[in-house]
Amino acid sequence: MRVLIIEDEPHAQYELQRLLADSGRDIEVLNCIESVEDAIAYLQNQTAIDLMFFDIQLADGLSFEIFKHIEVKTPIIFTTAYDEYAIKAFKVNSIDYLLKPVKLEELKSALLKFEALNQQPTRVTSILQEEQINQLLALHKKPYKSRFLCRLGDQIHYVNAEDIAYFSAENNEVLLTTRNGQRYFINHSLDHLSALLSPDSFFRVNRSYYVQLSAIQKINKYFNSRLLLELEPKTEEQVLISRARASDFLNWMDQ
Repeated sequence: MRVLIIEDEPHAQYELQRLLADSGRDIEVLNCIESVEDAIAYLQNQTAIDLMFFDIQLADGLSFEIFKHIEVKTPIIFTTAYDEYAIKAFKVNSIDYLLKPVKLEELKSALLKFEALNQQPTRVTSILQEEQINQLLALHKKPYKSRFLCRLGDQIHYVNAEDIAYFSAENNEVLLTTRNGQRYFINHSLDHLSALLSPDSFFRVNRSYYVQLSAIQKINKYFNSRLLLELEPKTEEQVLISRARASDFLNWMDQ
């Protein structure tokens, strides 16, 4: 059985591989992928997969976003640390979902469901429809933060969300830059910010930057179908959007 794992936590990747090895089945893990962007690129070029495990919250968004870019016909077992996700209501393309930490007996039960499905002589494969994808994405919506506590030396400040220009990752720290150019350290990872920031105002343009709409001054076409952003306040490094992410970004700008 050829398996693909889409999971952004190294420990969870290791633990799922260990459980699969202990499941008593001949399983080959083809790859472990950490982001929506990398998953889209991989699945566009790889079709020889029997079963996939999708973590719901990935480094750059929800795994449901993958379905908006490509048709996924391979059966999926979703994994999540949050029982608020009503995955049981959406059985199209999914054969089960597992709550973290995943238990061996529950994994074996999900694999049995997959094997029973796979043995059906006329197996029907369905594709998630756009309405269902939007409903799945909507399950994640929560109240967003209106302000952030920040550090500057020994001082603690707060910054209102509307005064933030962008967040950036530097040397294993996350910095908040205000519209007037003040920089503060915060105690949130960029991955965690996806659950705290309103998607109407903020967009994660790459692995290192979350930007506020009002901070974007210019959007330039760049080599290999990428986009180059000019932000205010200005950044020392180039802020690039990958070809795979560019379409989502432009749609976000146009909403």
